[in-house]
Amino acid sequence: MTRTLVLVRHGQSEWNLKNLFTGWKDPDLTEKGVEEARQAGRRLKAAGIHFGTAFTSELSRAQRTLGLIVSELGQMHFPTHRSVALNERDYGELSGLNKDDARARWGEEQVHIWRRSYDVPPPGGESLKDTGARVWPYYIHVILPKVLSGDNVIIAAHGNSLRALVMALEGMTPEDIVAEEIGTGVPIVYRLNADSTVREKEVLS
Repeated sequence: MTRTLVLVRHGQSEWNLKNLFTGWKDPDLTEKGVEEARQAGRRLKAAGIHFGTAFTSELSRAQRTLGLIVSELGQMHFPTHRSVALNERDYGELSGLNKDDARARWGEEQVHIWRRSYDVPPPGGESLKDTGARVWPYYIHVILPKVLSGDNVIIAAHGNSLRALVMALEGMTPEDIVAEEIGTGVPIVYRLNADSTVREKEVLS
């Protein structure tokens, strides 16, 4: 029983390219993002991982990334579950703004705090702690039981929802997670012990 869990951040989106805060807004992938997703699928196929279940968010960039990965894998028959619990963090009033414009309006230090701190949310939005508060219960109650039962699981989601999950999986502190970056379209493969702790981690870059 391999108890494999794979995390993949969606490929580059149109708003990533334009340097905009995205959050719960729903832009599509760029051509580069499509290729990143396909490349993720090819890397997972080369690794010989066969999935039993997939999870993704309610946002189309993550759903499309998952679809492209599954197409490359040639594994079309496992169930996919979508949940708002896996959505990107909500950037509130920053959503849709250019990051440079936001720095000009609120100051570079304040925007940096909103983007990278653990528990300071932007106006009307979520902190990473808030994002974790919906990601962690969903993982514990819905996703983890499938992994522990031997179902290899893939999650296609977002930078911050996955950072919250990585924080829990790796036992990171709020200080540790500030510096954690998750690349677009790069599969992170965890193999878990029977007690749900991480036995092995591999980044397929």
